[in-house]
Amino acid sequence: MISNSPETVLDRPARERILLTAHDLFYRDGIRATGIDKVIAESGVTKVTFYRHFPSKNDLIRAFLDYRHQRWMSWFTDSLQRHGGRAGGGLLPLVATMAEWFCNPIYRGCAFINTVAELGGALPDVVAICRSHKQDMARAIAELLPDGPARWQLANAAAMAIDGAIVKAQLESQDTAAEQSLQGLETLLKALDAASGLPAPTPKSDE
Repeated sequence: MISNSPETVLDRPARERILLTAHDLFYRDGIRATGIDKVIAESGVTKVTFYRHFPSKNDLIRAFLDYRHQRWMSWFTDSLQRHGGRAGGGLLPLVATMAEWFCNPIYRGCAFINTVAELGGALPDVVAICRSHKQDMARAIAELLPDGPARWQLANAAAMAIDGAIVKAQLESQDTAAEQSLQGLETLLKALDAASGLPAPTPKSDE
């Protein structure tokens, strides 16, 4: 599960403490709202130590996004497997995976969408990192679809549907997100599965 860094963060090496602290603050409060002094204070390092590891805030932002990418993709692929995802088996495990994330008390949307919204084109290399993250997500989604000429097109459509559900879940209360965002996502993913040639899922018995 994507969650806050453990409380034992102060036992970690200085660079890791800074990065984990920045991760939680950037995701919770936003990048622009989080100053370097706050990261320094909450990570328990000196300014000299901070700037030795991260000469600028932009360096810390890049490290944050790289770390978030590794952490989120590891959770994403693991969650898909736990919810029945398999190669060519269809897209519906994505619904349970997103439900798991949306119900997390610290859910604040997608860190990469949020970063692009905050920083825009001010840091082109940061936008490139965010774009690469979304491409890796689409690749993981493509693995759920049967091989075929439309596989990547359908995977990209599913990725767009997920991004839409992520934003809607961020805007709504958690109960509403679960009821509306996930239902809408399931409807779209079923249509994409059908477009890929997969048979419709068997309705669950009421018995």
